[in-house]
Amino acid sequence: MSTECNKQITNVIEVLNKARSMELCAILQYLNQHYGLDDDDYGQLASAVKKIAIDEMKHAEAFAERIKEIDGSLEPTTEIHGKVIRGQEAEEIFSFNANSEQETMAIYNNFMKICRENNDSISATLFEKIIGEEQKHFNYFDDTATHIKKLGNSFLARQTAGN
Repeated sequence: MSTECNKQITNVIEVLNKARSMELCAILQYLNQHYGLDDDDYGQLASAVKKIAIDEMKHAEAFAERIKEIDGSLEPTTEIHGKVIRGQEAEEIFSFNANSEQETMAIYNNFMKICRENNDSISATLFEKIIGEEQKHFNYFDDTATHIKKLGNSFLARQTAGN
């Protein structure tokens, strides 16, 4: 294999591992938020955040599988990018997550470009698919943050497990 080809593979695996690391952090962040929302009896909100955490698990696994497809001898990263913020209130969770998803989409668009520049259309397509799913997460978080901002406690009260 040529040196140029090795460099291209290394570049792609690097961004796949970075993306996996970001997904692992998102999983832990969203599960932490899910537990807090569930403890506060925000059943519908807790369930939605848990569902998105599971989506992020699927993304992390897809990145790991792609790394293994490229080079079966490599172990995908288990490191998390960033740190989990604990103790967030419902009023701040959704705007925080919307911002995180927006940043993720921008980074993944750059990673997709790197994959294309390194002649890996399969990984680029994977990023494109996941960006679409992150857009749906952003939309949910942003819409919920807007409802909380506009309607406040009345919106949150309607989200409790008993309703």
